[in-house]
Amino acid sequence: MTGAQLNELSRVGAVLQDEPMARHTTFGIGGPADTYIKVRDRASLRAAMLLAVRHRIPYFILGSGSNILVGDNGIRGLVIENDARSIEGPEDLNGGRARLRADSGMSFAALARQACRAGFWGLEWAVGIPGTLGGAVVYNAGAYGGCLADILTSVEVADHQGRTETLPASALSLEYRGSVFTRGLFRDRVLLSIEMRLRRGSIDEVMQRVAELDAKRKTAQPPGRNAGSIFKNPAGRPAWWYIDEVGMRGERIGDAAVSEKHANFFMNAGRARAAEVKALMEDAAKRVRERFGVELHPEVALVGEGFGPMDVRS
Repeated sequence: MTGAQLNELSRVGAVLQDEPMARHTTFGIGGPADTYIKVRDRASLRAAMLLAVRHRIPYFILGSGSNILVGDNGIRGLVIENDARSIEGPEDLNGGRARLRADSGMSFAALARQACRAGFWGLEWAVGIPGTLGGAVVYNAGAYGGCLADILTSVEVADHQGRTETLPASALSLEYRGSVFTRGLFRDRVLLSIEMRLRRGSIDEVMQRVAELDAKRKTAQPPGRNAGSIFKNPAGRPAWWYIDEVGMRGERIGDAAVSEKHANFFMNAGRARAAEVKALMEDAAKRVRERFGVELHPEVALVGEGFGPMDVRS
């Protein structure tokens, strides 16, 4: 970006250059972003996006840094970290229903836990899911039999002309870990806020269910630096079963490792590089394909540059 463009951007928020993305991802992996800005409200998110469009600068919207693997050579253009977290509700409606609206940068797990502590059903399955609410919409996040499509009613988006509009959930074509966003149909739109419908219940009953799911998640999922589930679950059996069956539990390439606790979690066990994680993913997918004829598709998004042959460590 030019000096004039950086000055313009600095009026939206604090700007960093050559910012290591490893500092901003749950994997702890990723080369530098050319330019990086953190925005704290919907207006600033829209303004940063429009500035990039106006100057023909590629941009990437970053949530909490989960569910992505950033390349070792980083991200060209502008990375916009979405930290817009305003919440409205839950507001009681008739028939025991409630409306909840939140900005797209809100922590999904924090929002879910807050709603559950207030005695609302609908987000109890989400209390341990990392990432932002916007990311949850993009990938139709789900766990333990629930998913965002079950409760989503509408979203507010901004397009490259600066227009904002509210779209019904039906316009997003939500499916298992996918939507119009993942299929590239909404490349010119940015999520600003999300509205959901919840059901009022007993605080004790809701929190009892949350405690059960917390315990289940703690037992099944490994702590440490990872991006969550690496592969989507194919039909029939979960991805971890296939990875385990082909003998890859505990396998390593450099400091990228398949978790001993959950084979669909790949870990940064030290100074892992994106190229190492990608090579491990390709090895797992190849073994499963050759033995079972099943294709494993990534659930994590590969973002930026530098996933090719691994460089020699210095």
